[in-house]
Amino acid sequence: MKNFKNVLFVALFLITATVLGQTKISGIIVDETNQPLPGASILEKGTKNGTETNFDGKFTLEAKSKSGVLVISYIGYKSREVAFNSSSANVGTLKLRVDENSLEEVVIIGKGVIDLSGGRTTPVAVSTIKAAEIQKKIGTQDVTMALVNTPSIYVSGQAGGFGDSRISVRGFDQTNTAFLLNGQPINGMEDGRMYWSNWSGVNDIASAVQIQRGLGASKLAISSVGGTMNFVTKTTDKEEGGSFYVGTANDSYIKTTAMYNTGVSKSGWGTSVMLSHWQGNGYNNGTRGQGQTYFISFGYKPNENHNFNFLITGAPQWHDQNFTKRISDYLTNGYKFNNNYGFYQGEYLSERRNFYHKPVINLNWDYQISDASSLSTVVYASFGRGGGTGNYGRSAARIRTADGLIDYDAIFANNSAKPNGEGTFGNNAYATRASMNLHSWYGVVSNFEHKINDNLTWNIGADLRTYYGTHFRQISNFHGLTSWTEDRRLRDGSNLTTGNPISNTVTETGKADPWVATFNTMAENQRIDYDNSERISYAGLFTQLEYANDFMSAFFQGSVSNQSHQRFDRYDYLPEFKDSPKVSNAGYNLKFGASFKVTDASTIYMNTGYYSRQPYHDNIFNNFTNAINPSSQNEKIFGLELGYNFKSEFFSGSVNLYSTSWKDRINGFTNVANNVVTITETTGQSQLHKGIEFDFVANITSQLKLKGFASIGDWKYVGELISRQLDENRNVISEAAPVNVDGINVGDAAQTSYGLGIDYTIIENLSVDSDFRFYDRLFSNVSPTRGELQLPSYGLLDMGVSYRLNLGKSNSKSLDFRANVNNVLDRRYISELTTANQATSGATLYRGINVTNNGFFGWGRTWNASVRYNF
Repeated sequence: MKNFKNVLFVALFLITATVLGQTKISGIIVDETNQPLPGASILEKGTKNGTETNFDGKFTLEAKSKSGVLVISYIGYKSREVAFNSSSANVGTLKLRVDENSLEEVVIIGKGVIDLSGGRTTPVAVSTIKAAEIQKKIGTQDVTMALVNTPSIYVSGQAGGFGDSRISVRGFDQTNTAFLLNGQPINGMEDGRMYWSNWSGVNDIASAVQIQRGLGASKLAISSVGGTMNFVTKTTDKEEGGSFYVGTANDSYIKTTAMYNTGVSKSGWGTSVMLSHWQGNGYNNGTRGQGQTYFISFGYKPNENHNFNFLITGAPQWHDQNFTKRISDYLTNGYKFNNNYGFYQGEYLSERRNFYHKPVINLNWDYQISDASSLSTVVYASFGRGGGTGNYGRSAARIRTADGLIDYDAIFANNSAKPNGEGTFGNNAYATRASMNLHSWYGVVSNFEHKINDNLTWNIGADLRTYYGTHFRQISNFHGLTSWTEDRRLRDGSNLTTGNPISNTVTETGKADPWVATFNTMAENQRIDYDNSERISYAGLFTQLEYANDFMSAFFQGSVSNQSHQRFDRYDYLPEFKDSPKVSNAGYNLKFGASFKVTDASTIYMNTGYYSRQPYHDNIFNNFTNAINPSSQNEKIFGLELGYNFKSEFFSGSVNLYSTSWKDRINGFTNVANNVVTITETTGQSQLHKGIEFDFVANITSQLKLKGFASIGDWKYVGELISRQLDENRNVISEAAPVNVDGINVGDAAQTSYGLGIDYTIIENLSVDSDFRFYDRLFSNVSPTRGELQLPSYGLLDMGVSYRLNLGKSNSKSLDFRANVNNVLDRRYISELTTANQATSGATLYRGINVTNNGFFGWGRTWNASVRYNF
């Protein structure tokens, strides 16, 4: 009996010692965009004791000892080691870096306002493209091309020139997708447009681009219809290092980039600097371009509770432009045909040049108030300066050569013969004008988050902006003239012209250069054609409440906003009437969603929302006068989404169904035929967009990754609308009776698309990749009152190869080589049409399309190659 008690005592002692020696470790594993990594491996170093993260990236591990090191790994990501002990059993949220990403670890700041989908438990339809992918595949293309291998995304307009692409999401154009840069809204406040030439530097400074299709996860008081795109820029880097980059491509393109990071010092300070220069002749004739990118970021973390980051970035650029033309013109003159340029005394000269510089400054402050509360704020400003050139004067004065180019030698000779060198509309003179667009934009976005308990989180915040824009025209080149004179009659408060005409003569020119435009503004007495400004102010409040446990989540989100508009016209109005009445519109949105965990790897979810969105400024003052459009009203948007997500270590995929109803829309379709611009404006327009989306990533082996997507949309106009024709200056040419457009397909984006991609690692540090995508049911971008015209379907194949040469034993230095061939098969295809002329009897056809239609052919085969030295 005594021996039995001794044995029992020893056994109890050993069990107690074992239990007391163990430590229960917990944490969450996410990627750089805060999205959970299910199936990540957690191993106690030096043992075989380990576990995996669940669907939400969470893990719990009974460690064998009171202190030690965890080794965290996930396929496609760099492994990470984290120390633990009994006093810090919760290691918190840990980020893993993508293995192929050559950039150093990025500190994501402003996390409370950036609104990445990982910041909310309830899922949305989302695709995230990391810096490594952008750097590998963009080459000479706009950053929009980084999204072409995602569902329901269509990119067009590349043939217009550097930075002239456009993006559609679920069939809605980019005026109806919200674009954010580190939490700062960057859509144009006048019309919602995005000009990618102003953001050419995003390719260099982005750490990730995330597109949230549909209702999205944004807490801001914004009402996006198609979706929300978040650009998360690099900020102050944790580690010292840098890189040099040189790239070249077809059509004499070359780009150089230099970056250096000081790392974060012991006192919490750090700096990152990037400078870049690019230039090229453009794929199409007469689309040359040149630009720079600068990025300077200062970070300061005085303690664990505060994190500050100040950055300034800009991408001054100029690029010459191509306009849509008849298919017959391309067939006669070649697929790269462009007649917007010519030669003067043997030197190249373009009539259509876009030039702009938009410095962006923002200050982010993240404040961890307590374990349960945090505040994130971004204060920002931007100052856009630049414009676009074009012809000015009578069309007869625009002389062309026999091959259709602009004959500047003949124009100069014609202008030199004018009495006293004076140009007017009446004496058939010609000048190049620049339509200038200047703005100053200031704002603040702030979000307070409080964890009420382990399951309930509350957010509340504000979005405040004020914008002042100025628009006028100036002479860019006299071409042999010494002055330009024109007459105008001024309007009174009733918008009626009154009094005798006023003569205005200008003698100064402004160079079409972004740096010149940044620091020089034309005097008011040297402006022509028009000179007006507007003040737009916006104030929004938003809130969100989310409940989440291990099995389900649900959220409610709401916002209210007020937007005011006022126009000031210095050119067409008597001084006492130059200020328009102020117009204010209130708007709101409501969103609700819920998700349910079916298994540890799969989740189903539902989101719904209703928006009452204020009209844009250009829809309120829609005829270039101070007259207020009586048809302007809030647009109504209702969205419903159902989705299913599956995530495991080897496979992840999602299926999304959506329906978006959009009512009381005002829209404008621009058509350029023979260099004459006309605008079709429609009011009372309603649309219904429905569809299904699918995407997946499969890690077949450690060397082979397969990814794919598919989207099938059904996008229709609903009911009837009224349309009218406007000229380039928005003067009404004609107005039509109401037209029934019910059932007509929405154009400008492929309603059916699918793609498949392969990444294969041949040997360590050498990999190849290929992407194929197919587009069908693409219709002309015209007013529905003109009917519809379906374009031929097409498929494109891209291929690339990457190789890393490590330098030194530590692998801290390397040479990264990359080469791409886009449209490998040199497929000729029509990427967009801006008319809908049908294939009538006797008409000449190209692949079933009447050759009198205007549009763009897509790019043929292109290539680019680069080398990056990392240190």
